[in-house]
Amino acid sequence: MSHATSAIRYAHTNLIGNDWERLADFYCKVFDCVPVSSERDHHGPQTDALTAIPGARIRGRHLRLPGHGENGPTLEIFTYAQNEGALPTSLNRPGFAHLAFEVPDVDTKRAQILALGGRDVGKVVTLDIAGTGRLTLVYMTDPEGNIIELQRWQ
Repeated sequence: MSHATSAIRYAHTNLIGNDWERLADFYCKVFDCVPVSSERDHHGPQTDALTAIPGARIRGRHLRLPGHGENGPTLEIFTYAQNEGALPTSLNRPGFAHLAFEVPDVDTKRAQILALGGRDVGKVVTLDIAGTGRLTLVYMTDPEGNIIELQRWQ
């Protein structure tokens, strides 16, 4: 089936934070995400059934990710009333590892992230990718330790 005729559409990625409002503010300031729809406050029997967590209460919001227009995918940032403890930041843990954003200037965006409570995971590197171009990138974290990749193609 070709891409144009697929009935499947990528919708969103969910990020669980300890403070969804702080994380949403971070992603809006740093990556030009835009809040969409209403704030969510999910709880009750259907939420318990969906999550298999008795008494779950989930609050948060969807943020439209930049660069894909009004119908593009969102980053869904939620906080549970009772979150599990966070695992240490690690790029090589099986499962989803990071969110990647193309930015116009890696160093400027890196400085902004550091100023807003993020931190470096590694160092800024530039790679020459045969037949593709030059890629400058760095792995960092948001203020809660979730890994983000900044990249710029030349």
